[in-house]
Order: sequence, then structure tokens, then C-alpha cells
Amino acid sequence: MIRSMTGYGRRQAPWTGGIVTAEIRSVNHRFCEIAVRLPRGMARLEDSLKELIQRQCARGRIDLTVSLTGGRETRTIASLDRRLAKQYHRLLDQLRREFHLAGSIDLALLAGLRDLIVVTEQPVDDKALQTLIKRLVAGAVTDLNKMRQREGKALTAHLTGLLATIEKELAQIATRIPQAVRDHYDRMKGRIEKLLEPGRADTGRLEQELAAFADRSDVSEEQARLRSHLQQFRDTMKNQDSIGKTLDFLLQEMGRETNTIGSKANDAQIAGHVVRIKGELEKLREQVLNIQ
Repeated sequence: MIRSMTGYGRRQAPWTGGIVTAEIRSVNHRFCEIAVRLPRGMARLEDSLKELIQRQCARGRIDLTVSLTGGRETRTIASLDRRLAKQYHRLLDQLRREFHLAGSIDLALLAGLRDLIVVTEQPVDDKALQTLIKRLVAGAVTDLNKMRQREGKALTAHLTGLLATIEKELAQIATRIPQAVRDHYDRMKGRIEKLLEPGRADTGRLEQELAAFADRSDVSEEQARLRSHLQQFRDTMKNQDSIGKTLDFLLQEMGRETNTIGSKANDAQIAGHVVRIKGELEKLREQVLNIQ
């Protein structure tokens, strides 16, 4: 089954007065390229989240954003600089004794001194939040794949129509070839009769040239290979694995056979069919770029 590389998924849940949101978007790309943006303190989750995505998405440029709004992303921590407090206490005691000062060095005095108590903001490192993020990302990836599958169904219908058009053009080429050979014979005979007296044309030699031209113009093998590639294309679309690269290879082979048919046939009508086949192949190629 075809899956598009374009999709979107989103899940969210409440967290400590706020909301955690996981959003994932994907567009076409030759390989699987994943970018992850996480709340502060959650960087350790990046590798495991990438692995989760890679298990379900073989190709595409994928952007995952996890955000925490209105809730705790950081926590406030107060700490005591004990070494600095001891230095302050020693210096104040020396000052009191040296100048014979009254009073004692108490808590109120020390608490008013600068930098003894330091207040910092640190990122939240909460296992419950990590578990929630993993669950939301897994759900968002599921939504992403559902959308990619829906896009894939639409792509399948479009590709099937393009393949049918190519087959119709190919059938008309097969019908035209015998007449193209006969037309070439008539043109060659007419040119020779203009140069020679009436009835002097060597019909035996003309028949030999006709046979040689028919042999040079024989595109039956190319038609057979092209039909085979069309069927392989259809069969590949039914596979469950990543098929985009395989379909792209088949399109290259179809293009090669089509070019050979056009160069060997040497007929204006067949050339017209070839041009139309090339147009359909280009449409196929544009669509295959977005298939996983």
C-alpha cells in the first residue's frame, strides 16, 4: 500500500497547570531526516524519540516539536554557599576582636550578606513528564501515518490512471507500426520512380529495403519490456514496505524504453504517442517523489 511522505500529527495533554503538546510534520525527502525540538531538561529523550519515529517512517523530512505551555518548565532552587559563609564569619569575628566591637555574629547578620544564598532556575527533570512526552509523541506519529495512508490512497488512484493512459498510447503504437512500415515503402518507391522511367523500379530490391526497414523499426521487444515495467509498477504499489525508490527506478527504465521506441519507429504518429507517454511518465515521476 502506498504511503505519502506528507503528513501531520498532533497530541496534547495537561501537565501541572499547563499543557504538553507534541506536533509532528513530514514532507518528501530522499532519506529519513528527523529534527526534534524539546522543552528544557528533556534533551535526553531525543534519541529514543527518533528511534520511535524511524520504526514507522522510512523516508521523509520529519520535524517533531514538543512544547510545554502554562506549566512548569523550570523549578526554583535555593542553595547555601557554605564556604563563603565560613569566610564571612571568620572575617567578621576578626573585625570584632581587632576593634573591640560589641555584639555577636548571628543569623540575621549573616543572612543579609551578599551571595550567601543563591537562587537558581533549573530545568524540570521529571520522569512522569518524560513518560507523558513519549506517549504523546507515539500518538502523534500514529496520526501522522494515518494521514500519510489517506494521501497514499489518493496517490494510488492518480497513478493508476496515468498507467492506464500509457497503456492506451502503447496499444495505439502497436496498431500503427505495420502501417508505418508500409507508408515508408510507398514513400521510398515513389521517390525512386520519380528518378527512373515508369516501371523501371527494382521491386525486388525495394522489398529487401522494406524488410531491412521493418527489422530496424521493430520495437516489439521495447513494447514488451515497457508493458512488463508497467505491471511491475502496479505490483510494487501493493507492497507494504518503502517503495518510492523502486518506483523511481522503474520509471527510469520506462523512460529508456520509450525513448528507444521513438528513435526506432521513425513515424510522425508514433512520435506523437511517444511524446504523450513521456508526458505521463513525467507526471508519474512528480508523484513518486512524494511516496515513502
